[in-house]
Amino acid sequence: MVAADDTKVVLTTRIPLSQNDNKEILLVTLNRPEKKNCFNTQLCHELATIFHDAANEIQNYDNNPIDGDDDTDNESEQKLVAIIITGAGRSFCAGADLSNPPNPLYQSMDLPHHLRWNPVYQMERVGVPIIGVLRGHVITGGFELALACDILLGDATTTFRDTHVKFGLAPCWGLSQKLSRRIGPGRAKIVSFSAQPVRATQAHEWGLLDELIIADTESSPSTKTAKYGRTENPVLDRAIELADAVASNNSLMVRRYKRAMVEGNGMEYRKGLQRERELGLAHYMEVVGDGQTFEEAKEFIADDGRPRSQSKL
Repeated sequence: MVAADDTKVVLTTRIPLSQNDNKEILLVTLNRPEKKNCFNTQLCHELATIFHDAANEIQNYDNNPIDGDDDTDNESEQKLVAIIITGAGRSFCAGADLSNPPNPLYQSMDLPHHLRWNPVYQMERVGVPIIGVLRGHVITGGFELALACDILLGDATTTFRDTHVKFGLAPCWGLSQKLSRRIGPGRAKIVSFSAQPVRATQAHEWGLLDELIIADTESSPSTKTAKYGRTENPVLDRAIELADAVASNNSLMVRRYKRAMVEGNGMEYRKGLQRERELGLAHYMEVVGDGQTFEEAKEFIADDGRPRSQSKL
């Protein structure tokens, strides 16, 4: 980890993964803790640039494909396998800084020169998993930043709230569409029309939080206890542990699997199935006959030394 720079509104750190040589994650930290990480124009633009550059880096892997386990020295070696976004201090993000908010007209426009500075649009371009590490306030625009992540982890302090209707504001970063897909239309309407907070336990029960991290030795079947102990934040420790698990798999297939999920979720069910078949066909036309893909699967199945879960039947 690098020491925090209080002058920067967004911090970035590349973290090498202990279980996977030559692979790393990008840790992105909103750094306005005295403002509960409310985003102003500067933070919004810096965040958009970080994810824009990360998306381009990952696209370059696909333009120059090699497997991350290959020993070949190549500038496009697939090092970046996941991104973690979190907030400094006790909150993830409490929404927009109303003393200097990003221009809502620009953030609502689909013109390319405006989308370049839209952080959520740039997050959606990223081809590797984005893990949100949440605690404290996750409010309105901060809620929308969280929903741009693939996986959401939080602790007991995590509280979601959508205050758009309370102040006569319109969502433009996806909250009206994404929340109902995540927790169902009825619950999404309760959250957004009432503008009432959703506490961590409720958020986990509804599927808004994918994991609720308990930082002690006792955990129920519905919680996870962090084991890495790498930082002072057990939710971040769990995110790093999860990223390490992702990195142990085929990096190319992780990206292609994410693409199938993201594209399919934006379609009617049958069209999504058709899109999966199209992407699957393209993949197998590339790998069948390479003499490696199926051999690796057979070796894994035949390996008597690999970890196996014990059946409870």
